[in-house]
Amino acid sequence: MTNFKALIVDKTESTFELNMKEIRLAELPEGDVLIKVAYSSVNYKDGLASIPDGNIVSSYPFIPGIDLAGTVVSSNEPSFQIGDPVIVTSYELGVSHFGGYSEYARVPAAWVVPLPKGLSLKEAMIYGTAGFTAALSIDALERNGLTPQSGKVLVTGATGGVGSMAVSMLAQRGYTVAASTGKDSEHEYLKRIGAAEVLRREETSPEKVRALGKQHWAGAVDPVGGKTLAYVLSTTKYGGSVAVSGLTGGAQVPTTVFPFILRGVNLLGIDSVNLPMDKRIVIWDRISTDLHIQERCEEISREILFEELPDVLPKILNGEVRGRTVVKIS
Repeated sequence: MTNFKALIVDKTESTFELNMKEIRLAELPEGDVLIKVAYSSVNYKDGLASIPDGNIVSSYPFIPGIDLAGTVVSSNEPSFQIGDPVIVTSYELGVSHFGGYSEYARVPAAWVVPLPKGLSLKEAMIYGTAGFTAALSIDALERNGLTPQSGKVLVTGATGGVGSMAVSMLAQRGYTVAASTGKDSEHEYLKRIGAAEVLRREETSPEKVRALGKQHWAGAVDPVGGKTLAYVLSTTKYGGSVAVSGLTGGAQVPTTVFPFILRGVNLLGIDSVNLPMDKRIVIWDRISTDLHIQERCEEISREILFEELPDVLPKILNGEVRGRTVVKIS
């Protein structure tokens, strides 16, 4: 092997470029495990990394891609052998360490997760960071007492990656799911992937959010934040929990302490980036077993070729991507 393809972003004081280029192994950062990448995926962070003012990449030139799945080519770590199928997500991958938009990637062994039995490399990337975050959210809600008998569970931003995965995983677990979206054209899609009820965005992001509203939800998965999170907190039932993992609706949450001190509502912060490896493996095992949405994976995802990636990345920033986009790298 001499050269291989990678998607490179490069920035100077006067220019910004996003191009497919050939590079050498010697240009990859140091790491314990060299992986031949089979699949990656498209995430919001990747879209930000592909624009000059996305505030994701700090050093150029750079290879984005916060997800990858592939096979081990070489390893300095005995626990990983040549040919092992593996997953890498989170940590600094695709942020400050060259990511998955490359035919080969070299990473620290501490970032590598063995592919769980029951998942293919492609399926692992249909889930990717978005599916992992959704599973982590559901796991946190259930550890705080949520069961299918508790009542309806709300998922906001439901046509996005985290939202679509959460809707399907919850339905798979037997929950009654209400899905919120700003896209009127996607109501049927949300019902196909498991939503029992679909709400318009205006219903979950009203102009004025009451400190305490009528109690609707036993729990919620919220990748939106902002005013939407304030509404969700104010309408969650006594003792219920809300798992928040994003801020596409804004970082400021115009709420009060009332949901917490008068209804005992729990706000659960979900971080998929620095989660310890032992917990990470538990969540991936759940994704391959009780949270495995095998029948709906094709409905939620679409596959693109590596060469199509530069044209697709801007679409996720414009809200034009539904569910998950998997990138076939090699």
